[in-house]
Amino acid sequence: MNQLSKREINNILIQGESSTIEFKRKIASEEKIAKEITALSNTLGGLIFIGVDDNGSVYGIKSEKSDISIIEYANNTLIDPPVLIEIEVLEYDNKDIIVIQVPNSNYKPHRLIFTDEFGKLSKKVFIRVGEKSVLASSEMARLLKYQNSNEEKLVMSIGEKEKNLFNYLEKYGRITVIEYCKLCNISKRRAERLLIRLVRASVIQINTDTHHDYFTFIK
Repeated sequence: MNQLSKREINNILIQGESSTIEFKRKIASEEKIAKEITALSNTLGGLIFIGVDDNGSVYGIKSEKSDISIIEYANNTLIDPPVLIEIEVLEYDNKDIIVIQVPNSNYKPHRLIFTDEFGKLSKKVFIRVGEKSVLASSEMARLLKYQNSNEEKLVMSIGEKEKNLFNYLEKYGRITVIEYCKLCNISKRRAERLLIRLVRASVIQINTDTHHDYFTFIK
C-alpha cells in the first residue's frame, strides 16, 4: 500500500473512527482483531490502526514482531477465507504504530471462525455499521456473495408480490423482512429470497443499522 503521510495520519486521528477506520490501543485477542478484519472486508474495506486509542491518542506498540505475528495468525487461521491484507509499521511522533489495510473484498463473505460455548467450531459473518463491527443478519450474509465483482446481476420478472412491495415502498419508503412477510402473507424464508433477488437485480437495496436490516429503493 502507499505509505500514509504524517498529514494523512493527522487527518484520520482528528476525524476518528468510522465505517472504514478502526482504532485499537492494543490487540486484545486474536479473535477480536480477526472480527475487525472480516467486518471491514465484508463492507467497504478500510484501515485498522494498532497503538491508537479510541479517542485518537497515539500510544504506540510494544512489540512490532509480536503484534504482526498475532495479526497474521488471526487472518490466516481464524478467517475463512483469509483476507488479502497489507500490514505496515509507521512512525508517528517518535512512536511506532501498525496500520492494517483491509480491502473491500471480492471474495465475500469472510467468516470469523471461533469455538462456541459447547466447544464446537462455528463461523459468523460480521459487517461494519458506522464505528461498530456487528453480526450480519442471515439475509445480509447470503447477499454478500452476490456483491463480488465476478457475479452477474440477476434479471427477473415482476409479479404480484413484487408489485405489492413497490407500492409499500412508495408509501412508506422502507420495509423489513417481517413486514414483507405480513404484507404478502408468506414465510420469512420466502420473503428473504424474494427481497434478495430484487437486490441482485438492482431494483432495491439492503440497508443496515444497529438494530435490523431494511430494504429501500435504490437512490
